[in-house]
Amino acid sequence: MLEVHEISYAYAGAVAVRDVSLTVAAGEIVALLGANGAGKSTTVRMIAGALRPQHGRIVFDGQDVTRTECHDMVPLGVALCPEGRLIMPQMSVYENLLMGGYVQKNRARLNEALDEMFAIFPRLAERRRQLAGLMSGGEQQMLAIARALMSRPKLLILDEPSLGLAPKLVRELFDLIGEINARGTAILLVEQNARQALRISHRAYVLEKGHTALNGPSQALIDDDAIRSAFLGI
Repeated sequence: MLEVHEISYAYAGAVAVRDVSLTVAAGEIVALLGANGAGKSTTVRMIAGALRPQHGRIVFDGQDVTRTECHDMVPLGVALCPEGRLIMPQMSVYENLLMGGYVQKNRARLNEALDEMFAIFPRLAERRRQLAGLMSGGEQQMLAIARALMSRPKLLILDEPSLGLAPKLVRELFDLIGEINARGTAILLVEQNARQALRISHRAYVLEKGHTALNGPSQALIDDDAIRSAFLGI
């Protein structure tokens, strides 16, 4: 579904990502791991169209999307749930979800998407009229994910979804990500919580200083003591 070929990006001459390649097949969860500053967020922002690669190529569903803008990637089937959630705090839960569903062509499809989100996230159904900024961090993260899913993407990109959450909520969040994948959505998961990311993903890539240090099946990576110690910190 997604093919990334040797993409690179530099900020004011400082290289953030260098020749990174990865793939995501339909139905997969692929984890993108690495320390702060490894280039994970820059990589997924290029895939989502928020940044344009300075080198390399991105193909989605057989179409070259290297130069496609972010707002045009959503109708193609790619949705980014950004780091830090970036919900609209002065709007209600319902209004935030409507913003995520702007690509739906008619009211019936929009209502179907809303019903699906409220089924997956029953807490949001309870809070649909509440201002998003008054919810807890965990509830806001649920809203950010649901907003991204409102476009019914083929590929959901999650950038650090567990950031800032209490430990007891983290496992629940990753179980929820697994449920979303089981419903048919492929997921590219950027995470610093390597243990949880590897628990639910099929394959993983590890970035180090802007390039791919290693990749492979998630279970193989977590079972290798040397890799766990050297690259994953677990």
